[in-house]
This record gives sequence, C-alpha cells and structure tokens, in this order.
Amino acid sequence: MGESGKRVTTHGVTCFSKIKMFLLALTMAYLAQALSRNYMVSMLTQIERQFNIPTSVVGFINGSFEIGNLLLIIFVSYFGTKLHRPIMIGAGCVVMALGCFLMSLPHFLMGRYEYEKTISPLSNLSSNSLLCLGNRSQTLMPTPDPGDCEKEIKSLMWIYVLVGNLIRGIGETPIIPLGISYIEDFAKPENSPLYIGILEAGKIVGPFIGLLLASFCANIYVDIGSVNTDDLTITPTDTRWVGAWWVGFLICAGVNVLISIPFFFLPKTLPKEGLEDDADVTNSNKEEKHQGKAKKEKRGITKDFLPFMKSLFCNPIYVLFVLVSVLQISSFTTVLVFMPKFLEQHFGKSTAEIVFLMGIYNIPPAFFGYLIGGFVMKKFKFTVKKAAYVAFCLSLTEWLLFLLNFMWTCDNFPVAGLTTSYEHERYPLYVENKILANCNTRCNCLTNTWDPVCGDNGIAYMSACLAGCEKSVGTGINMVFQNCSCIQSSGNSSAVLGLCKKGPDCTIKLQYFFIRAVFGIFAHSLSSIPGYMVLLRSIKSEEKSLGVGLHAFFLRVFVGIPAPIYFGALIDRTCLHWGTQKCGKPGACRMYDINNFRNIFFGFPAALRGSSFLPAICILIFLRKFQLPDKTDSSRTEFAEMKLTEKESECMDVHRSPEFENERELKTRL
Repeated sequence: MGESGKRVTTHGVTCFSKIKMFLLALTMAYLAQALSRNYMVSMLTQIERQFNIPTSVVGFINGSFEIGNLLLIIFVSYFGTKLHRPIMIGAGCVVMALGCFLMSLPHFLMGRYEYEKTISPLSNLSSNSLLCLGNRSQTLMPTPDPGDCEKEIKSLMWIYVLVGNLIRGIGETPIIPLGISYIEDFAKPENSPLYIGILEAGKIVGPFIGLLLASFCANIYVDIGSVNTDDLTITPTDTRWVGAWWVGFLICAGVNVLISIPFFFLPKTLPKEGLEDDADVTNSNKEEKHQGKAKKEKRGITKDFLPFMKSLFCNPIYVLFVLVSVLQISSFTTVLVFMPKFLEQHFGKSTAEIVFLMGIYNIPPAFFGYLIGGFVMKKFKFTVKKAAYVAFCLSLTEWLLFLLNFMWTCDNFPVAGLTTSYEHERYPLYVENKILANCNTRCNCLTNTWDPVCGDNGIAYMSACLAGCEKSVGTGINMVFQNCSCIQSSGNSSAVLGLCKKGPDCTIKLQYFFIRAVFGIFAHSLSSIPGYMVLLRSIKSEEKSLGVGLHAFFLRVFVGIPAPIYFGALIDRTCLHWGTQKCGKPGACRMYDINNFRNIFFGFPAALRGSSFLPAICILIFLRKFQLPDKTDSSRTEFAEMKLTEKESECMDVHRSPEFENERELKTRL
C-alpha cells in the first residue's frame, strides 16, 4: 500500500517535470529578460534627456547591467549546477523585478521635467510678446543660480537607474548558463539545437514586445497627468522631448514576478529525455544514487574549479571562439544600444516612430532565423565542422550587407550658425562666432539656449530671438513667430516651433536602411545557432556550465561594460550643440554633426566585425585537425568526446578529484 502511494506521487512529479515544461518556463524567462533589456536600451535617449547627461554617462548606465551580471556569473555558472537550478532561475527573475522597480523610482522622487526654452508657452497676440527688441538685457531666462547647480549635482537621480540596472543584471545571471546546462543535461543531444533555437526565438519575442512598449511610452509625455500637454512647446520629434519611460519599467517588474512562479515548482533533476517511460521503475534507485553523489559533490565542489578552468584555457577552439564573440558582439552592442539615437538624428524621426520601425523590421527576421537555424541543425545533424563553416559563411554575408549602410545618407539639419550660415551657406563644422549675424546682434539673444524654430525659408534657427522674430501668435505648439529679420524669403518672414523637417528622399532612405536590416539580421540569426553549437560541442559536458558562464564573463568584461562607454564618448565628440542645465552647465546633446556621427556609427563596428574573421578562420583550421565523429548516434546515452591533439591532452591532464574521474563518462555529444 505504501509503495502504491509512493508510485502515485512519483507519477505526479514526473508528469510535471517533463523537459518541455522547463523549456516553456525558461522561454518565458528569456522573453521577460529580453523585454526589460530591450525596453531599457530603447529608452536610453529619454533617460539622457530626463537627467540632462552626456551619452558617455548613458553608456555607463547601460553597462551597469553587465557589471551586476559580472559579479556573480562565474560562481553561478559553476556552483549553480550543484544547487537547485530552477529555483535559482526563479529567484533571479524576482531580483530582476526589483531592479526594474528601482529604475522607475526617480520619476516619483524628483520634480517635474523642465526643458530649456526661451519663451513662455502662454504667449499670444499680446503686444508684450516681443522676442527681439534692442536696448534691453538678456531677460528671456533667469540668471543661473550657483545654488541650483549644487542642488542638481547633489541629487544625481540617474544613480537610481544605474543601481536598478545593476540589480537587474544580478537577477539575470542564473537564467542563461543554468538554463542551458539544464537542457543540455536532460534533453536528447539531437534535440538540444532545436530547444536552444526555441529559447533564442523567445528572446526575440521579448524584444518585439519591449520595442512596442517603448514606442507607446515614448509617445506619452513624461509628466502625463500632472501637466497640461496643450501648453507644451515641444513634440515627440524634438530632442528635448522625454517620454513616459518610467511606465514601462513598472510593467517589466510585474512581468518578471509572474514569470518567476513556475520555477519554484520544478524539480532539481529530470529523467533523461526519451527515458521517461522507465522513470517509475528506476526513480527510487536514481534518487538514492543522486543523494549519495550530492554528498560527494559538496566535498569536491571547489577541487574541480581550477582544473576545469585550466582545461578550458588549454582548449584552442574555446579560446578562439571567445575572441570571435568579443569582437563581433562589441560590434552588435555598439550599434544596437545607440541605434534609436542615430536614426532620430540622421532621419529626423521621433523615438516612438524609430523604435516601432525597429520592432517591425528587425524582430520577425531574427525570430524566423533562430527557429530555422535550430530546425536545420536538428534535421541535418550537422557536425561541428559543418556548423562552423555554415556560421562563418553566414556571418561574412551579414558583414558585407552591413557595409551597404554607407550608401544611404542624409545631410545635417540646416541650422543657422551651426551647419549653415544665415546666407544659406553650408558649414563643414560648428563655428561659435558665427551664431550671431547682423540681423540679430541688436536683439541681445542668448547664444547657448536651444529652442529651435523653423523659418519659412527652410532654415532653422537656435531660437526665435536669433531668428530676429519680434512677435508671436498662438499658444503652445501652434505658436507662430512673425517679423523675423533674419528670415529672408518671399513669404512673410515667419517661423514655427521645432527644426525644419527633412525631405521625402530621407524617408525613402530610411526604408532602404530597414530593408537591408531584414536580410542582415536574418543571416545573423541563422548563423547564431550553428555558432553556439561550436561553443557547446568543443567543451566537455562536465565543463559545459562553467564554459558557458566563462564565455558570458568575458563578454561582460570586454564588451558589455566598456563598449557603450567608449562608443558613447566617441559619439559625444560629434556633438554640435549641447543643452544647458539650470545652473548653466552643459547637459545632453541637442544636435550632432550627422556626417561624423554616421562614420563613427558604421565605421567602428564594421572594423570590429571584419577583424573577427581572422580568429574565425583559425577555428576552421583547428577543427580540421581534430578527429570528430561525422554524425550523432541518438540511441546512445553517452556523449562522444572531441579528440584533442597529444599536446593539448597533456595540457588538460591535471590532478582531478575522484568525483571528477567518476563523471568522465559524460562526454560531449555532437
């Protein structure tokens, strides 16, 4: 009777502990972490404007995620396999939710967002609304108070976002390495590529939702509900506009909490996929063996760490693959992090529109690319050699497509005193002493304030005062300035708020840009699964979790943390005009030299990507020297281990604990 009750309990656990149940939960966790990560990247320009900080600081905030991940990645990857992996993943989701909530706090702790402006939004037909008038002092803005400057510096509210992003990075640490190792341990080897492809597809659905959420929030004013939006003098296309970035972080926090729940009910171990029917017969024996091994693992948990590390560093394919990953992902990171900023500046679109287009054009090809890549790997059972060649060819194709970006270019916005003269002559660089002209010297205008207007002559001016405008009609965004002495046109010499829009040819080039991106992203996603299989199959099964974690560790150290910072600093060097804080100090950049911006944005990643093909070729050469099985035998439960050369075997022939010797029967299956 007791045995019968025990068998019923076992049946219940087994029914719930299928590998596919874990795969579903892990896919949702991938979706949640990708949702919050891509929402964060999409909102970087809004955060930059909200806190009035340069791009390099924004890059540091973005890199704080990798710092948090870096703090625990090695230890979680190695020691996590000895613990309850599903529970650790669930706890990580809860920590990510905490980080997202903390990132939204500055909105509730700081006052309303105040953008720099030279005019009152309530100006109307009154004759007192003169903007350019001689014999008066600069009274358009109050004199900066040093106390305000000290107050701003002491607040540093963006640190909340930085710390929250760091905590979010800590929470994400166990998801990928422990999830991948869990699947590799309990899934059929021939199913593993398909499962990983499904996970990667989940990482694509998450960004799609994140981009749509970012597009929605970026179109809503940051202080919605507490200000009258009819009085605003800016639109979403203005570089001073800040969307409701904090709303999305609250949504991401709730999603991460919900996703964490299933992991707390999943078992520590599963029967090997394909052997579930025999699970009831052998379950009690396996549990006894597992309990005995657990005690031994605790005694030898640290003895194998250094041998594993030495074995990995003596594996030439693994080392070269890490180098290729660092170079290529540095290229992808720098492009993806600052893509919204570049496209806004280059094509003159709003953040909401750009982020929406990124979701429509970029996500579907990546989704299908990952699924097709995983299916092809499962269907044709690629060996490591074939997978490496396929990944190399597809990656090279994607790089060549990336170079086409240099073909579709738009000119700078025509802004008098910055990119063009008041006589409509193009400037190659910013010339400060030409901001003033004969037509506006009598106006006594501020020269460092950014409140642009577009004249009916097609030229923009940094402010209505610098355009020589004397009257304003209307309120809010519908305000029109008249009698502008610097605007020489056949019309009535009037101007409206905002920069002049770029021509329709620029919009067409934006479509070409995204069409190219469809093919490039599809090629990249197709190459990801074969490339990742080269990593997984080049290391032994007992070293797999540590190898994946160490790979992620190097990506954090050499890519995730430094790349956004130094690339952001390079972008800052292309700034033509900086915004001004209340205290008079420079804040966020309002306008860039788009030609230099474009050369840096495309040229630097292209150089990194091109240099990655040299170590990739070395990997192909090394693979030809190894004796590898041509195909996978799914009927065997042992893994086929890669045969290394005699020299490399000696390198890995180090002292290991008895527990490790007993686990040598677990080999790396192709």
